[in-house]
Amino acid sequence: MQAFLVSTGVVALAEIGDKTQLLAFILAAKFRRPLPIVLGILAATLLNHAAAGALGAWITSMIGPGTLRWVLGLSFIAMALWTLVPDQFDEADARLARHGVFGTTFVAFFLAEMGDKTQIATIALSAQYQATAAVVAGTTLGMMLANVPAVYLGDRLAHRLPVRAVHAVAALIFAALGVATLLGAGAQLGF
Repeated sequence: MQAFLVSTGVVALAEIGDKTQLLAFILAAKFRRPLPIVLGILAATLLNHAAAGALGAWITSMIGPGTLRWVLGLSFIAMALWTLVPDQFDEADARLARHGVFGTTFVAFFLAEMGDKTQIATIALSAQYQATAAVVAGTTLGMMLANVPAVYLGDRLAHRLPVRAVHAVAALIFAALGVATLLGAGAQLGF
């Protein structure tokens, strides 16, 4: 349960102001069809984060416990720093309209998530908790918690969120996870 809750919270916070949330705003404004956009986000996130979770589980099986602890601890600290860097949105991410609303959203979100901080966080959290299904479910829920309101509320919500404050909280959580991991918080898990 802890893996699910931490994954949900960290990704929901990290996603606010992220390029994929900006993509959700743009797709909602462009297509004005929220349900296929939300379903496209869900499908893309499940596929992307399932692959990331599997990679995290594989990494856990390939790296010794001591090395894994350092890799994970430093990765979480790097995620904390990365969370503080504002995302830039590339308009090319939204130029796939010939695939329909669902297809455009699916492809754009899947590609935008490649190498994104929430994908990297999914890899690290899966390796940390060794509970791939719980982590993928949590990170997917976190993505949906951040992006569904973006689709339905659009610009009205975007200008009212204290994005810097939310990013600071997410960075603090990533940093705390990193420090805790380096100090041996995952010792009961074997690293």
